[in-house]
Amino acid sequence: MSDRLAVLPQYLVPKRALTVFAGIVAGAHAGVITTGIIRRFVARYAVNMDEAAEPRIESYACFNDFFTRALKDGARPLADADFTCPVDGAISQFGAIERDQIFQAKGHRYSTRALVGGDASLAAEFDDGAFATLYLSPRDYHRIHMPCAGRLLRMVYVPGDLFSVNPVTARGVPGLFARNERVVCLFESSLQGRNFRFVLTLVGATIVGSMATVWHGLVNPPRSGDIRVWDYGDSGVVLEQGQEMGRFLLGSTVVMLFPKGLLQFNPQWAPSRAIRMGEPMSAAK
Repeated sequence: MSDRLAVLPQYLVPKRALTVFAGIVAGAHAGVITTGIIRRFVARYAVNMDEAAEPRIESYACFNDFFTRALKDGARPLADADFTCPVDGAISQFGAIERDQIFQAKGHRYSTRALVGGDASLAAEFDDGAFATLYLSPRDYHRIHMPCAGRLLRMVYVPGDLFSVNPVTARGVPGLFARNERVVCLFESSLQGRNFRFVLTLVGATIVGSMATVWHGLVNPPRSGDIRVWDYGDSGVVLEQGQEMGRFLLGSTVVMLFPKGLLQFNPQWAPSRAIRMGEPMSAAK
């Protein structure tokens, strides 16, 4: 079966209604029912609870608390590298941005302008730069951390579809990551005397009830259908490398954009390779 045929049902099902329902279930405090759901999830996806700060399944009041669980101290040591991996998961794609085009999968590309919500001047900063698209599966740790230190400048909520973001869907839905609902975070940073800005985007998906950041809390819901912008230039929100910046309430994807000539990716990285938060993502050029 072709990938496009495999994703055809996603065009037909009520993805938004399913996502709203999943969010209600995930946030419900239902006692033994909640515990049972979590136990089945842990067994189904082989979730490693030994590394969780709270390994007892029955201690989680709702599924969201379990899904966004913290890890034990030292479970993800931070590598001595200029840029570190921000999440646990798998590499979808990474590499050079070709002018303004990001590679999604064979036969599919999308523009940096589409990803960031239509801001042409912001997108132009990443012409011929670098990108990394990282997929978080249901079994993964779902907090997102900073790849390098940065000061928050802006956050943009971009409404969109709610397709799945798994590898089959990435191969079958054109422009997937610039088509789905997303939260675009713009940071400024400095490395070896070079000032630069980078984008870290949280991409929503079917069943992803909400996305949250540490400075704002839940960004969605509400889902208004309109682009929403928050400016933080004077707010003093500064995050260190490895510090948590946000989380998914159910799994999804992170897309990062960096300017031209800034970094070289870890030579051990390859599409579909498993990754862990804190491992070297790159060194500076």
